[in-house]
Amino acid sequence: MRHVLIAFLSVLLLTACSEPVPMTRTAYVGEWAGPDMRLSIRPDGHVEYERKKPKGTSSISAPISKWDGHDFLVGVGVFSTRFVVSQPPLEREGVWTMVVDGVPLRRLSGGGDHVWTGWSPMAPLRGAAW
Repeated sequence: MRHVLIAFLSVLLLTACSEPVPMTRTAYVGEWAGPDMRLSIRPDGHVEYERKKPKGTSSISAPISKWDGHDFLVGVGVFSTRFVVSQPPLEREGVWTMVVDGVPLRRLSGGGDHVWTGWSPMAPLRGAAW
């Protein structure tokens, strides 16, 4: 039991630390939403994610640990998740979009050229009809 507690506390401490999003990736920063999915990427590298699926909801709140091409890994070790970005952030006529894990997302606010609003993606999902 003691080892489990130590491992849990270690992961907790590691997830509390995050590297800022690199200047080459500032287009990823912001509040993104799509069908049954919310993704928030803060300038400090912290990610909040929630996705509704037929058999339940998946969520994660952790720092970006690595960039791999357009993809990014969130979390630490076995507690990490890869977000597959098939279309990186793209701006057309003032609307930012990207495709993550096959889901088309639209940026609601934020971004490298905007002031961070501190939006929490968890609140709008409760009781939301998508």
